[in-house]
Amino acid sequence: MELRITSEPQQGATYDDQLALALVAEEGGFGAFFRSDHFLKMGTVSGLPGPSDAWITLAGLARDTHHIRLGTLLTAATFRDPGPLAIAVAEVDAMSNGRVELGLGAGWYEEEHAAYGIAFPNVTERFERLEEQLAIISGLWTSDVGATFDFAGKYYSLSNSPALPKPVQMPRPPIIIGGLGRHVTPRLAATFADEFNVPFSPYEVCERQYHLVDEACEVIDRDPASLIRSAALVLCCGRDESEIARRAANLGGVFDTSDHWLMGTPAHAVERIMRLSEIGVTRVYLQVLDMRDLDHVRLVAEEVLPAVR
Repeated sequence: MELRITSEPQQGATYDDQLALALVAEEGGFGAFFRSDHFLKMGTVSGLPGPSDAWITLAGLARDTHHIRLGTLLTAATFRDPGPLAIAVAEVDAMSNGRVELGLGAGWYEEEHAAYGIAFPNVTERFERLEEQLAIISGLWTSDVGATFDFAGKYYSLSNSPALPKPVQMPRPPIIIGGLGRHVTPRLAATFADEFNVPFSPYEVCERQYHLVDEACEVIDRDPASLIRSAALVLCCGRDESEIARRAANLGGVFDTSDHWLMGTPAHAVERIMRLSEIGVTRVYLQVLDMRDLDHVRLVAEEVLPAVR
């Protein structure tokens, strides 16, 4: 089992806060440091100093870290046109010497679109745009050097594109698709993704989603085993009840022991993570909401990671 750290900087984090967390994750032996791609805080936190652009931040981390992988969970297709997004991710891939992964979704948070003047189409159009973006980005990255790339879709058209720059990773950086949709999401994952992620869901929902993706793979004659299964859990781990309660208080007083949280002692965390392995999960993203609590990540690195690796 691989453990990764994911974060929510829109809740209030500077670049230095994100770098400090990424470096602790790297030193602790986690497989990757991911961040959300949001432009507006959620809940009652202040959000200060304000949001940071995910790919600008990852470009900085690409130069300030050494070997940990980097990515988004998830970039919204509503935020950027696919051509410029493909260029940006390929450049960050080069800056990191091939350590970047692209999580891409349809977008869902209407308020952040309104707050920053970003169009927010209906859900059908958002998923249609996502599908075109996945086809375009994959095509730009994997077309032969010296060849041009063309695409004529309902929402995007590319004509005589040089399809440059190419990413360092071949044939392209890994693409992650995630979500709880029962029809379109599994089909897109089977068609375009290297990894399918189920976010913050009970065990039974995870199992259902993986089954739906397996079925979608079989429809297109893809081996379901070629798609990595991952899950994301909110992290709240402590050595004892008082430490757990203190960390829960820092998360707004939430004390959630349901199985889409990883709340409890390190022994409990190990048990929960290994249960996911029984349904084929090989990668778990631990969402760190208090980004300044670096000891939280160190605790998991010392007492959970060695037991599940």
